[in-house]
Amino acid sequence: MTDHATTTGRVYPPESAAENFGLHAGVLGPVETLAQSVSAVAPSTSPSLTIPLVFALAGNATWFVYLLATAAILLIGFCVSRFARLSASPGSLYTYTANTLSPIFGVTTAWALLLAYVATGASVAGGALYYGTMLTQQFLHRTPPALPTLALVCAVAGWVAYRDVKLSAELMLWIEVVSVSLILIVLLVLMVHFGLQLDVDQFRLKGVHISSLGPALVLSIFSFVGFESATTLGAEARDPLRTIPRAVIQCALLAGAFFMLCSYSEVVGFRGESGKLSETTSPLHILAGRAGISPLGVGIDLGAFISVFACVLACTTAAARVLMLMARGKLLPASFGRTSPRHRTPTAAIILSAGLMFAATVVLSLRGVTGSEMYDLFGSLSVFGFLTAYALVAVALPFARAALGQHSHMVAALSALCVVVIILIAVFDLRSSSDPAHARIPYLYLAYIATGIAVYLLRREKTVLTPE
Repeated sequence: MTDHATTTGRVYPPESAAENFGLHAGVLGPVETLAQSVSAVAPSTSPSLTIPLVFALAGNATWFVYLLATAAILLIGFCVSRFARLSASPGSLYTYTANTLSPIFGVTTAWALLLAYVATGASVAGGALYYGTMLTQQFLHRTPPALPTLALVCAVAGWVAYRDVKLSAELMLWIEVVSVSLILIVLLVLMVHFGLQLDVDQFRLKGVHISSLGPALVLSIFSFVGFESATTLGAEARDPLRTIPRAVIQCALLAGAFFMLCSYSEVVGFRGESGKLSETTSPLHILAGRAGISPLGVGIDLGAFISVFACVLACTTAAARVLMLMARGKLLPASFGRTSPRHRTPTAAIILSAGLMFAATVVLSLRGVTGSEMYDLFGSLSVFGFLTAYALVAVALPFARAALGQHSHMVAALSALCVVVIILIAVFDLRSSSDPAHARIPYLYLAYIATGIAVYLLRREKTVLTPE
């Protein structure tokens, strides 16, 4: 890494966005770029897999917890989008940090972000196994074999990611549009069914214990992680210095509004039900039955299955581009930095990304871990990677702007606030790790980061961090 001011000045001018790193430059429009972030969030899975877990802790404050999570994500999104106005690169948050802070922080961000995308992909691959099992039991009265199901999901996602980034983005877009539309239809019919009335208990936060809001907030944050993944398309989006910042903020706003609507509606819908929202395996399916539109409930479960596949695809796309930039920065072997001359996608990096997701799920599957448990465990691990990358980007932002003569007290204050919020979320996460499996996750994460830093220190003379 060269002198800080020189590096920052070299990397951040607008013309730096023209570097395409062998990828298909300018092929994605604003909507397709947004689709990358939305698919990484996988909004249609949270109403079934995450909101019931948040409700178990927060009860009537579930919608409020998602409001707090939306505010936190928008604060993080502010820092990410400000950086995205300065630099467009497939390296995403890794590039932002590496170009601004000391090399060790760039290394930490790179390894943290790679883990975050791979773990999220493994998490939603577990979600695909969960939904696949539920659907086949419902229609065929059989349980599909876990390993072939996981292999199929990861292999198809890897193939689509390799074949064409534009095809990948368009496929993810339509999957999410259909899935979210089905959920919104059920919620609209429920609203008509129950009448337009306010649930006073939810607005008064009746029966809510303040001490439970912290752990609930941590769970709700996982619903949003990956919202920044449009930043990995810096070489492939048209007008990236404008399109990508908008996609990041738009995804945070749309996801936050959707999650608050779903959480409020699900709590209302389960009033008077014999089963509890926190115990159901498919709340929207049950609510569709209450509203008299059971076929849509089946459609939502099928849509959620396809949506988690889209999320595996989005995470494969994002992780591969981070791997590619890490290889070009000599943090990894050079083969991972090469792209296919025909498809203009990072072939080796895609294979490794999808392979790591599959391998991680196989290890847990062989130990008897279910798909829903994989979703929980890998999701908990990924949160640490995302929080690390988010925090370092927030720290780097004021320094990058100062190096360009754009210092702002407001930006510096918001960046500092963002770091404080992230630290609080991490503390809540650590305090909520009660069972042995979750309690081991922070130590596994620290060991992983320490290994990544050790590899960097051993290869330091050959490492340049930022691609030349």
